[in-house]
Amino acid sequence: MKARSLNRMTVAALLAVAPALVRAEEKAPAETPPAAGETEAAQPEEPMLEAPADVAAPPADAEKTESGLASKVLTKGTGDAKPTAADTVTVHYSGWTTDGELFDSSVKRGQPTSFPLNGVIKGWTEGLQLMTVGEKRRFWIPADLAYGENPGGGRPGGMLVFDVELIEIKEVPKVPEDALKSAGGVAYKVISEGDGGETPGDGDVVTFHFTAKSMEGQVMQDTRSQPAPPSVPVDKLPAEMKEMITGMTKGEKRSAWLPEARLPGGHVVAEFELVSFKAAPPAPPVPDDVAAVPDDAAKTESGLASKVLKAGEGEDMPKATDTVKVHYTGWTTDGKLFDSSVTRGEPTQFPLNGVIKGWTEGLQLMKVGEKRRFWIPADLAYGENPGGGRPGGMLVFDVELLEIVR
Repeated sequence: MKARSLNRMTVAALLAVAPALVRAEEKAPAETPPAAGETEAAQPEEPMLEAPADVAAPPADAEKTESGLASKVLTKGTGDAKPTAADTVTVHYSGWTTDGELFDSSVKRGQPTSFPLNGVIKGWTEGLQLMTVGEKRRFWIPADLAYGENPGGGRPGGMLVFDVELIEIKEVPKVPEDALKSAGGVAYKVISEGDGGETPGDGDVVTFHFTAKSMEGQVMQDTRSQPAPPSVPVDKLPAEMKEMITGMTKGEKRSAWLPEARLPGGHVVAEFELVSFKAAPPAPPVPDDVAAVPDDAAKTESGLASKVLKAGEGEDMPKATDTVKVHYTGWTTDGKLFDSSVTRGEPTQFPLNGVIKGWTEGLQLMKVGEKRRFWIPADLAYGENPGGGRPGGMLVFDVELLEIVR
């Protein structure tokens, strides 16, 4: 039970290891002290960026789009090529609030910046697609196409004004035109055929290898680097992955282009190999005491409560630095099952110091062979409202310690 992903394969989890796809703040080169005999005046001066005279509001001659984005060409570009939302662009820019305060500038830092056009604020994604290379344009971006009226986090609110110079367009590879399309519209190619037998269905657990790459070929995840390929119930797979896997036979390999707007090119290039599949074991019944900690549960100072369901063997208990192998099932206090190695049909293994606090503490109370029920308060789990698909509030787990892997 991983601290964040619960060992569950989702597109979002795959992308968690991808590079950040928002514009990074680039640092200015460090200043170099003047050499002997030189004066400060001999050093390059920092650009003085005055606020535009029309910074307060779009002028009458500005162009406007249906979205409310206003712009004005300051310097014409060359050629006819314009970027698409899937492309990566290199630009110089400066940004002001409507009261003339400069809040960001690549010009001031002395170097341009590059980013995927679909990874920035809406006004930039739309506006840069109007430009050709070499063009310089001023944008008046309304709040709903920028960061909103009161975004917090140090970001500027309200309408923002940007001067942007488009230096380069880097087109990302496109989905091959000869790719097949699934019923749901996912593009794919069969790399090698499987055994031609049955395909997995909703009641099955699938074991598969998976490699995720960007459209430019950067590997983001490869399950072959793990000790074993993942096994996941078919009904827990993201829709696009489920559609691919359920169309494959044992041993088949496919490439698929899974939609992911945040990546350059708008897709994850996924390579699947269906290793095997089997009927999913039935889910364990919901505990009668799932709603609250019973009176006979033991409690620790941290607030962790637990109850031994089956005694273990010997005296050996794991330390926080150990790796353990377990079977587990987790419920919210309303009885909803949110994760289970039991329904996947195989135990899971993890470093004990790499999971939620309640697990790190609780597993150290157990002996090999022991099965215990834990009531883990929110502050030892994921919090009250964690987001990202993780369950909030108190969580209840049945855990069986199978092995301390040393």
